[in-house]
Amino acid sequence: MKQFPILYWPRKTTGDTIYQLARKVINSATGEMPDVVTSDLDFPKIFESNPNAVVYYPVFCESTGWWGELLGGGAVVTDKIIISPECQLMVIKAENNATAHGSHQLFAAEIYPASGFFKKMNSSIATVADMLATDAGTILALFSGKNQNQFVNVLEMTGNSYLGCIGHY
Repeated sequence: MKQFPILYWPRKTTGDTIYQLARKVINSATGEMPDVVTSDLDFPKIFESNPNAVVYYPVFCESTGWWGELLGGGAVVTDKIIISPECQLMVIKAENNATAHGSHQLFAAEIYPASGFFKKMNSSIATVADMLATDAGTILALFSGKNQNQFVNVLEMTGNSYLGCIGHY
């Protein structure tokens, strides 16, 4: 199945050595130079028009909350490629074309935090990887874990809202 690489690059590309390295890494991995998108990504639209698209999304060392825009877009992180100490590329596919690369997965949930919740989640079930506060007073939390069913069960038992799994790596 032919894959169509797309590199999302939210920064200026001219003279950016990390950008050039990202294009080279994608070309080596796929045999094709990626299309480059510098404006906002619309994952549902991308995957609707091209279900086999693979989006390479850079996460820079100073990035926080990068995964929030993946929620609800049918986009799943399937792998990550470290291209430099400052940047790694998240490999994103349409949810129905995604397969896990490894045993860990990224899970996202909207929560109203309580001490018992964090005690349970920072265990063998899942570990907090990132958090982002919203204007509505909730927290979007990103967890790394191995078992999605256990993760969902703990979330539901504690009365929290589950937004879905956004990736595997």
